[in-house]
Amino acid sequence: MIAIVRIRGEINLERDVKETLSRLRLRKKYSCVVIAKPKNEQLGMIRKVKNFVAYGEINEEMLGKLLEARGKAADKKKKVDLKIAVKEIASGKKPEELNLKPFFRLHPPRGGIESKKHFGVGKGVLGDNKEKINSLIERML
Repeated sequence: MIAIVRIRGEINLERDVKETLSRLRLRKKYSCVVIAKPKNEQLGMIRKVKNFVAYGEINEEMLGKLLEARGKAADKKKKVDLKIAVKEIASGKKPEELNLKPFFRLHPPRGGIESKKHFGVGKGVLGDNKEKINSLIERML
């Protein structure tokens, strides 16, 4: 599973990057999307916006915390069992099928972002964070 968090805002974005972020449902700053089994097209979209988002492999434990803290029901009249929803999303079901909104609105990270990007040094939060995305999302809940 891949978690994608939008870090940069909307100012001075190119039109095609803005459209790609919109198609990934990352329309606002600090919004997050979880894709269980990404297709080649989605991976290409992530590569295109890698300078504006942080992404990486999310584990099921963090997905459970994310759903518990920030998961919102699409239809408020229907109840959602979060433990079952975590397993269903991990197996490949879409959040819309489970009566959940497909994105999560997060807080800015506690402790701040050290730097969004360091050219050549590789310290920034933008781009592929592999397993470190779990700690970033933990700070943003």
